[in-house]
Amino acid sequence: MRVRLGFQLSVTALFVAVVLAVGLALVFLSFDRARSITRSAALSFIDRVADHTADRVNGQFKDVLDILEVLRQLQPVESGTILGNPPLYATLAALLRRHGQLYNLYVGYEDGGFIELDMLDRAGPAIREQLQAPPDAAFRLSVMERPPGEVTRIRFTSYLSSDLTVLAQDHREADYDPRERPWYRGAFEPDAGAITDPYVFKVASLIGYTVRAPFTQGRRGIVAGDILLAETDAFMRAQKLGASGAVFLFDDRSRIVAHSRMSEFLHAQGPDAALELPRLNQLVAVDIARPLALWQQGGATHQIFDTADGRTYVAAFRSIKSAGSSGLKLAVVAPLDEFFAEVEAGRRQLVLLALGFVLAALPIVWWIGSMLSRSMKALALETDRIQKFETGGPTRRIRSMIREIDDLGQSVATMQTVVRNFASFVPKRLVQQLVATGDALQPGGSRREVTILFTDIADFTVIAERADPEQVMLRTSRYLAVLSAVIMEHGGTVDKFVGDAIMAIWNAPADDPDHVAHACAAVLACREANRTLNAEFEREGWPAYRTRFGLHTGEAVVGTVGSDDRMAYTVLGATVNLAARLEPLNKDYGTEILVSDAVQRQVSDRFAFRAVDTIRPKGFEATVPVYELCGALQGNALPDDVFDNR
Repeated sequence: MRVRLGFQLSVTALFVAVVLAVGLALVFLSFDRARSITRSAALSFIDRVADHTADRVNGQFKDVLDILEVLRQLQPVESGTILGNPPLYATLAALLRRHGQLYNLYVGYEDGGFIELDMLDRAGPAIREQLQAPPDAAFRLSVMERPPGEVTRIRFTSYLSSDLTVLAQDHREADYDPRERPWYRGAFEPDAGAITDPYVFKVASLIGYTVRAPFTQGRRGIVAGDILLAETDAFMRAQKLGASGAVFLFDDRSRIVAHSRMSEFLHAQGPDAALELPRLNQLVAVDIARPLALWQQGGATHQIFDTADGRTYVAAFRSIKSAGSSGLKLAVVAPLDEFFAEVEAGRRQLVLLALGFVLAALPIVWWIGSMLSRSMKALALETDRIQKFETGGPTRRIRSMIREIDDLGQSVATMQTVVRNFASFVPKRLVQQLVATGDALQPGGSRREVTILFTDIADFTVIAERADPEQVMLRTSRYLAVLSAVIMEHGGTVDKFVGDAIMAIWNAPADDPDHVAHACAAVLACREANRTLNAEFEREGWPAYRTRFGLHTGEAVVGTVGSDDRMAYTVLGATVNLAARLEPLNKDYGTEILVSDAVQRQVSDRFAFRAVDTIRPKGFEATVPVYELCGALQGNALPDDVFDNR
């Protein structure tokens, strides 16, 4: 039987073996030497803690700033199209879900316009009760705008469910001017910081920071997001070292901006929005003026210093680069005797407690082993995600102080990027199958029953010839993305794009016993999505894309064709040809969705059809009855969980 030891256990066992081998020799080291080693270890450790914490803080602020950078470049935000814009609301909700440190996202305009989306549960149950939000509400949407024909700004408030369904809404004359709030004032100044001082959020009566980014294009305004002070307090408490150690953020004026007891201190000042930030000596028990001054003058980032009461402390300092001109800095301070209490105790009775030193140091070594193994575990999780084809979101680069692990992290990140890019050219389900089985992509196929869909845009050539080529490509890509998303949501696989046309497959490569019904539901959903998109096109002054659909089911050859350097996963056979013939017949019969009798027979109990004609398609000897797909029969709509195979 093969024995496998964890990395953490191996490191601990190695440490015990080494210490037991050389422990007696270390007993004879002088106390001064032992003290020097302890101090060096403390400095090294607190330096790593400072690096880790600064990276976390930098990462949090950078994540929010990256969100704001994306948000302020969105066309609806620049143009100020904030009233009645569900796609924009969906984008805000998606960004809030992905970044847990944010309570809300909002945009304030120079003319007083405003949009804000709050995630209610992140502010706690009290805010929900205060706002009298519906029990099922997940978001609170506030839009302040001057509608056409109105002379005053109106505030429109909506409570939305997790899927952005409106649960309650009202409107009244606007009673809030974003331009008067601390996060807006001075934001356009050249030296304005990206992160504000703590202040009271007026809507929620909560204390927090705002991360903001101005934009001058279009309507001109500020995009911003709030980080609750309670979240920062909890994070700082999690970094606390020992009974007296502390981790905190402060600015260039020696004011504490974040501390484990910050909320307690600021709440004691009352509800006034003009909060007075505490000085370092008000929340930090030890005087760090001397080591701080040394660091600011170019000294070491980690230091040991003695206080007036004779106690020795270790401290480390870092600048928070993502805070920009806000000038935020991080300090980690801990007393040396608490920091390495076991080591200090062992130093006093080194001869008698050699074995005790080993036992006392085991938790520390186990913890250090945990730190070293964390990267390995993260790499294992990332490779497992790649195997399961969970490649959504940004590529995560696993870093480590160990060169080999760091190189492996780079390789895994590269592999994740390659798999994601590969999936853009090959059907996602096929890539999942290849990753899961480890098989290579080789020519070959099998015969199986599939449902084939062909789509085409009526009079697309006329539109393309008259319009700007770049706009044609952008709008058509947008159109193809919308229909492709609907097809995949209904269990389909997009086989290929041919110009403005789409070919999609059901029941390949993944099995789908109810593929005909899923395909019919997908086509009806595509038609509705196309109509919604056309309404947007018309508002933008772009011609509508009227789509024709052809759907057929039957046996076909499914597999991979091509050469060694270029292959394609596709479907071949008469079934494909008949589906392709059905789509253009819509023009002759004035219909949108034509299906074969093979489709109609299988799902006539769940969908409504209208008999159109009996045809003999080119290249076919037999005649084929043709039907128009009209819609789903009442009470027979497909439930959401039928698409769990996607």
